[in-house]
Amino acid sequence: MKFGVMFDFRNPSQWRRPDSLLYKSQLDEIVQLEELGYDNVWLTEHHFVEDGYNPSVLPIAAAIAARTSRIRVGTFVLLLPFHHPVRVAEDAICVDILSGGRFDLGVGQGYRAEEFAALNIPRAERSARLAESIELIKRLFNENAVTFHGKYNHVTEMTVYPRPVQTGGPPIWIGCRTAKSTERAARMGFHLLATLGPDPATPYQAALRKFGRDPQNFSIAQLRAVHVARTADQAWDEAAPHLHYMMTHYDQWLAEANDAEGDDAIWKISSHLELRNSPAAATLMIGTPDEVSRKLAHFRTTYACTHFIMASQLPGVESLVATRSLKLFATEVMPNFAN
Repeated sequence: MKFGVMFDFRNPSQWRRPDSLLYKSQLDEIVQLEELGYDNVWLTEHHFVEDGYNPSVLPIAAAIAARTSRIRVGTFVLLLPFHHPVRVAEDAICVDILSGGRFDLGVGQGYRAEEFAALNIPRAERSARLAESIELIKRLFNENAVTFHGKYNHVTEMTVYPRPVQTGGPPIWIGCRTAKSTERAARMGFHLLATLGPDPATPYQAALRKFGRDPQNFSIAQLRAVHVARTADQAWDEAAPHLHYMMTHYDQWLAEANDAEGDDAIWKISSHLELRNSPAAATLMIGTPDEVSRKLAHFRTTYACTHFIMASQLPGVESLVATRSLKLFATEVMPNFAN
């Protein structure tokens, strides 16, 4: 497995810092992650969230690309229905160039009702818009003089410049939660970003075989919350308030969207004090290096995963606390999974 960390640049009111300081501290932390041997940094997008949830992932990706030299930079995910696919293709290529070919474009269809309403995009169109836009982006990465006439996008004899550094353009990943989206990712030959809900990895691999593709040639990323400290009490004390804040927001958004895939996607934890002893705790990798190593070993035998993504830069957590956890993980957990 490759190891990466998710950043959403959230700045909740109860822990708020000046945004300029938050952005600088998190970019500094990403530079440290590269030095610690992490493989990937991933960025995630939402809009109109009071805590400043990152609404613009590609400029942040460019900033990271300019400050690093080895770590790969990816989006998990760019909400494609909210963007013009030609501009996404052009901006992604620019990040690919700035990074020297270290960029991964992960896209999703979105789900928050508020976002679709505010941007005047019918939510019922999200799947069709995603499928059409990603097809056009792939062609723009790979072809000259593209002519494309879809329901939402029309281009004639279009070639985007400059051209990507990576052959075929930045690798494309799709965030999947449903059987339909999982099969589409396999049919189109894209990598998988596993999000909330039932694990799509097994049906994704089956769909790859169905369409004559070798699963060994495709990557599967799985996201989990991780926080490591010298004692379990310390780990839970440091992480629980921030985890509860994060989980409560996702509960609310999924409920408003009527988009939860069963109870697995809704935590319903009333207080951070309940989190450690709740059913949700089984999905959280919180504890000492030994405890987290055991949880991760069990995870690796249970889930198909080539890229393990850590939600460790939790909303509002102090940079020093997050960095200490990530250093412990890099020095005392990652070496146990070197092969």
